[in-house]
Amino acid sequence: MRVVFMGTPEFAVPSLERLLADRYEVVAVYTQPDQTAGRGRALSVPPVKAAALKWGVPVRQPVSLRSAAERGGLAALQPDVAVVAAFGQILTQAVLEIPPHGFLNIHPSLLPAYRGVAPVPAAILNGDEFTGVTVMQLDRGVDTGPVLLQGQVPVAEHDTAASLMDKLARVGAALLLEALPRWADGRLAARAQDDTKASYTRMIQKEAGEIDWTQPAVKIWRQVRAYCPWPGSWTRWQSKQIKVLEAVPLAGGGGTAGGVVPLEGGAGFGVETGQGILRVTRVQMEGKRAMTAGDFLRGQRGIIGATLPG
Repeated sequence: MRVVFMGTPEFAVPSLERLLADRYEVVAVYTQPDQTAGRGRALSVPPVKAAALKWGVPVRQPVSLRSAAERGGLAALQPDVAVVAAFGQILTQAVLEIPPHGFLNIHPSLLPAYRGVAPVPAAILNGDEFTGVTVMQLDRGVDTGPVLLQGQVPVAEHDTAASLMDKLARVGAALLLEALPRWADGRLAARAQDDTKASYTRMIQKEAGEIDWTQPAVKIWRQVRAYCPWPGSWTRWQSKQIKVLEAVPLAGGGGTAGGVVPLEGGAGFGVETGQGILRVTRVQMEGKRAMTAGDFLRGQRGIIGATLPG
């Protein structure tokens, strides 16, 4: 099969590399344009581009596929099928009609749950015990196409969005390799999604990471995990931002929300919440390196007894 692969972040890399390792003819990789990043504003290469170049696969980085020229370039590749994994562009019907076997999309949720751009943080925020991956047929809607295969993945208590995405990427790659040959020779039937059970996610804004200490400790704990690495979870003390990198919810409390309290055994420090205490175990103060909460306290003992905003 002649395959065109479209993807951008690290989540898409295992699927691309599995296709190449299984000797599928990947005729081109489409990914987002390079972006400037960091203080030096150096160009950052998308992970999928780096993987494609390593394997010697041609890379294309159009800003959009809407123009007749870009559609013609894609059609000239004569793909039998296109595979999409977090590409980052909306594809028009004219593009979707180019490969005879259509576009297969790898989406990190058990559709129709968590359609949209942030399904993994949503699963953690909602305290789901399981999430998963769906291989589906793309249509003009947002993750509304028929489902081909799904795989379920448990959400561990220590999972962050980053670690859970890594798990889902590996499962998605395996599902893709199972689905592709069966789809091509007609042995895999697509089933329509039940739109009445659909839920949607939106782009996470940076402001969402600020901690509201009036929320229950369990909810803040989920936020810390769900927003790792982006946008992070933080509070402020002495006009400086403090990122909470790791934390654990505890029972008890009852003091003022945001109040910082000592914990026995040197296990970091606690913050009173709307329900329970959040034991903070790893932090990063603005302009400093990440460190354990114990190390942080040795240099910032004045935070005990303080009340954090929010």
